[in-house]
Amino acid sequence: MGRGRLRARIRRSHLYTFGCTKRPATDDDKPHDFQGPGFSRIVYCNQPEMHDQEPLKYCSNYVSTTKYNIITFLPKALFEQFRRVANMYFLLAAILSLTPVSPFSAMSMIAPLAFVVGLSMAKEALEDWRRFIQDMKVNLRKANVHKKDGVFGHRPWMKLKVGDVLRVEKDSFFPADLLLLSSSYEDGICYVETMNLDGETNLKVKRAMETTLSLDDDETFKDFSAVVRCEDPNPNLYTFVGNLEYDRLVYPIDPSQILLRDSKLRNTTYIYGVVIFTGPDTKAMQNSTKSPSKRSRVEKQMDKIIYVLFIVLLLVSLISSIGFTVTTKYYLPNWWYLRVPDNKGLYDPGKPLTSGIYHLITALILYGYLIPISLYVSIEVVKVLQALFINQDLHMYHEESGTPADARTSNLNEELGQVDTVLSDKTGTLTCNQMDFLKCTIAGTPYGTRASDVELAAAKKMAMDRDDQSQNGSTNGGESSEKDFTDSEIELETVITSKDEDDKKAAVKGFSFEDSRLMNGQWFDKPNADDMLMFFRILSICHTAIPELNEETGVFTYEAESPDEGAFLVAAREFGFEFYKRTQSSIFVRERYPVFQEPIEREYKILNLLDFTSKRKRMSVIIKDENGQILLLCKGADSIIFERLSKNGRAYEEATTKHLNDYGEAGLRTLVLAYKKLDEEKYSAWNDEFVKAKTSVGGDRDAMLERVSEMMEKDLILVGATAVEDKLQNGVPQCIDILAQAGLKIWVLTGDKMETAINIGFACSLLRQGMKQICISMNTDAIVPDSKQAIKENILMQIINGTQMVKLEKDPDMAFALIIDGKTLTYTLEDDMKHQFLNLAIGCASVICCRVSPKQKALVTRLVKEGTGKITLAIGDGANDVGMIQEADIGVGISGCEGMQAVMASDFAIAQFQYLERLLIVHGHWCYKRIAQMICYSFYKNIAFGLTIFYYEIYAGFSGQTAYVDWYMILFNVVLTSLPVISLGVFEQDVDSEVCLQFPALYQQGPKNLFFDWFRIFGWMGNGLYTSIMIFFPCIVIFYDQAFRVDGHTADMTAVGTAMFTCTICAVNCQIVLSMCHFTWFQHLLVWGSVVLWYAFLVVYGELPYSLNDNAHGILREVLAPAPVFWSTAIVVTLACILPYLAHICFTRVFNPLDHQIIQEIKYYRQHIEDKHMWRRERIKAREPTKIGFTARVDAKIRQIKGKLNKRQSILSIVQRHHHS
Repeated sequence: MGRGRLRARIRRSHLYTFGCTKRPATDDDKPHDFQGPGFSRIVYCNQPEMHDQEPLKYCSNYVSTTKYNIITFLPKALFEQFRRVANMYFLLAAILSLTPVSPFSAMSMIAPLAFVVGLSMAKEALEDWRRFIQDMKVNLRKANVHKKDGVFGHRPWMKLKVGDVLRVEKDSFFPADLLLLSSSYEDGICYVETMNLDGETNLKVKRAMETTLSLDDDETFKDFSAVVRCEDPNPNLYTFVGNLEYDRLVYPIDPSQILLRDSKLRNTTYIYGVVIFTGPDTKAMQNSTKSPSKRSRVEKQMDKIIYVLFIVLLLVSLISSIGFTVTTKYYLPNWWYLRVPDNKGLYDPGKPLTSGIYHLITALILYGYLIPISLYVSIEVVKVLQALFINQDLHMYHEESGTPADARTSNLNEELGQVDTVLSDKTGTLTCNQMDFLKCTIAGTPYGTRASDVELAAAKKMAMDRDDQSQNGSTNGGESSEKDFTDSEIELETVITSKDEDDKKAAVKGFSFEDSRLMNGQWFDKPNADDMLMFFRILSICHTAIPELNEETGVFTYEAESPDEGAFLVAAREFGFEFYKRTQSSIFVRERYPVFQEPIEREYKILNLLDFTSKRKRMSVIIKDENGQILLLCKGADSIIFERLSKNGRAYEEATTKHLNDYGEAGLRTLVLAYKKLDEEKYSAWNDEFVKAKTSVGGDRDAMLERVSEMMEKDLILVGATAVEDKLQNGVPQCIDILAQAGLKIWVLTGDKMETAINIGFACSLLRQGMKQICISMNTDAIVPDSKQAIKENILMQIINGTQMVKLEKDPDMAFALIIDGKTLTYTLEDDMKHQFLNLAIGCASVICCRVSPKQKALVTRLVKEGTGKITLAIGDGANDVGMIQEADIGVGISGCEGMQAVMASDFAIAQFQYLERLLIVHGHWCYKRIAQMICYSFYKNIAFGLTIFYYEIYAGFSGQTAYVDWYMILFNVVLTSLPVISLGVFEQDVDSEVCLQFPALYQQGPKNLFFDWFRIFGWMGNGLYTSIMIFFPCIVIFYDQAFRVDGHTADMTAVGTAMFTCTICAVNCQIVLSMCHFTWFQHLLVWGSVVLWYAFLVVYGELPYSLNDNAHGILREVLAPAPVFWSTAIVVTLACILPYLAHICFTRVFNPLDHQIIQEIKYYRQHIEDKHMWRRERIKAREPTKIGFTARVDAKIRQIKGKLNKRQSILSIVQRHHHS
């Protein structure tokens, strides 16, 4: 607390010229005059009990993202289940099974339906319970609340009420929307990080009203009371209208005094605030929407298949009904032993049409086995188990934060294997918001020799290519000499990159600089030492940070408004210029140069500070050093600083510009440093103007300040530039590279400015040197501000020109990148322009959208999803990403960060972006193929089984009599064939996870839908038709009218039905074995166990008294087992059933193998171990052609190096020929 008190004496508001300064009282500062709808909220501060009754009863601070609650679960879950057309059919069939028209007992229809629906509802309940647990983690966070008499205590977030006074500590989230009353700083300043809300990394400055600044201690709230009248809850993040009634006066409240839920207190020890909005009323929650119900495309396709089967069912039922009508009219009167007509009127020769209608209902129930009732529940079980495997994958477990992957819904597992476009946030998703000082240029000389990953990778790859050539025996004298030449050139190109990986690790956080010329005071004897000294002083003085001493390590850390500023101060400290103290009017720096001298503590008086804003793109500080010299030190964007240089200050401009371009291509963020000396008289005259502008009253105050600042910030002298690395999360470039090789398109949607986004694009290889950038932006200078039509025409022309450029490009290696900002997107997303924009974006290798709002992120996602008709995945980490996460087909939240909004809205949560690679390329690929195969197989087995019932009907006079015992039919879908299907859906692997990552192009089998297109679906249906014929007719021929046992017995209906059912069970289980590529002991247990279980059931069932009702007593032991023809029929029929599929897969593997089948054979013959060069060549061939990612960047570098080599080789040949002549 002592350290907080020390900083509280600094009036931070004095540092800010443009941001959050207290203006003199003006007419505009009168209380807001509002009334009527939209402005009805009244808050009694420090009196939360006043809000317990109507009309002031506001919602609690409890937040829920669950789909159900205790009351709504049963009706909503039942609605979800019976929204599925198949379940609706089986419900109707179950109801009809209670009537005389049913061919089955009621139990045989109701039991499977209850089991299927019950299991699905249990799965829904389990998933919603997990959402509830996530919600409670947030709701049970502790807040420090004023209880009474100046005493504060802890209370869960969910128990907070409107009017509560809170004390929020540094680095804590605000639990509700608060009105800022005071802070640890004397003038009520506090710093807020809004990254969760808008993606901005720079801290925002908030300031309390002057009237409440005295409320800076717990005791002061003992008798505090006030009333806030303000706007009603709304989603506008950047506006707020309200009045504070305090001490019998009324004060206006503006947005700079409002602290929003889920933003975070930074660089401020504590603040006091009063709760204005809670829970669903907070602006963060007002911006969120209910999580939409998402269904995968495979599941939608499955519905279409079921519709096809319904048509088949209806057709077969009509045929059966017509057959029964004819039989009833013409044949039934002759069958006197049937006692027609029956007393229920189901078959009456006098009313054949009525009998036919009754029979139609019977047939619709009877042939219902064409539709697999167990399919839905099998898929539910499989998806839950797949989700469990995703959650348990140790390769996606983040050890530092202890965060595993989390499949929050299992409905979309297979969708992970069909993604076409990934839309990603930048801050917190691709980057970790940590800056590393990497390189710099001082007085026209570049410093920083850290290795370039691209050049190093290019050299390694070329070396491997040469190894391949030598393996192929292509060695002769000419090639050898050329190779030697190449070796030397590559060595020359990568002379600074051949470092050990260990050397790359930064010893100091925020400082990865490597160059002995600047370290340990080595620069002091250089010719440009004065410029270097000025460079280091600008780094250590030109900022608004506060130093804090770590008492354990003795090292100063810095609380800065932006990560860049913190990196500069760490760099200055490492260079020997340690900023260690700030007072109201001075900065103290401990300077150590040369290194052998004792450090000198210098004081620099701050005269003025012109702070950084996104519009100014620069920051300046005017100081007076110990010699009385007044200096202006400035840092800012190159375009801003270069145009403000004096004629004499441009000595290093050309060299610095070249270095800035190099740094930009390497993905680094750059700032230019400059200064100028001032004399006392000119400064005093300017300062009078500046103070006059700063204290002016009126709407033109900001314009006056900007004009006066412009007068000072000119005629600068260039010193150099810095290059910091916006630290990417671990594995981001490699992950993007793998995703690009897998054929995925990657869009970046960020709230950051264009320059930052472009730098990140370079850093993660979405952009590279030589790639043509198409920047779509509004030319605001050339167009009248109100001319919307002119703006749209200008943007449309840029889009058309860009599209033409892409179409007319003849170089196959040329890549295009589309870069667009949020203001321009406002126009391009309108209906009359969005499709042209999308066409251009599709033609580009990468797309980066900058300065986009959360709503625009969602709109862009919707445009890509609906415009391309392909599956989209959105990934983000903050509340500003919720819209696009919910809009995309699949939403992925980054769960490693503290804000949980993105995770709560997501379908899958991972700790870091790098795990997306494994989530899609491995789990997505597996899940898609597993689900596709198990659905196709399920339809196959049910068609094979259901059609045998129809064939038997023909032989039974369309009477509605089934060949099978009811218990057989119950067990068929629920037990005997469902467990092998589940084993296929959970354990099947065409290739292992390592191969999936080595051959990322295998992923394209999902987006191309190779395993679930109509050709394959109808192929499986045809196979089911063939199997049904091969099961029914041989069994009928063998068992129909001849003895099947030695004692001369002929088979009755139960014996024939049991034999057919045995053949069905054996055939469909052998079929599933043929469709599997990967076997575990568990799969063997379930597949062969199902066959054994059938025989075991026959033994047990044959001994039960129930079997007497079905004439099945001792059916296996006494009737079928003693007959050799029973066993031989089962074997022969099974072989006949699987023969066509066996021939098909053999033909495919030999003459038209798929990629995974080739890899399987290579692995089977161990060629990946014995011939590694061949294995690597296959891996290279298996890449999808892409122009983004690290590999594409390396390929471009290789082409560049080879181009140089060819050019030099040509020159060398010309010189040699000239020399010989």
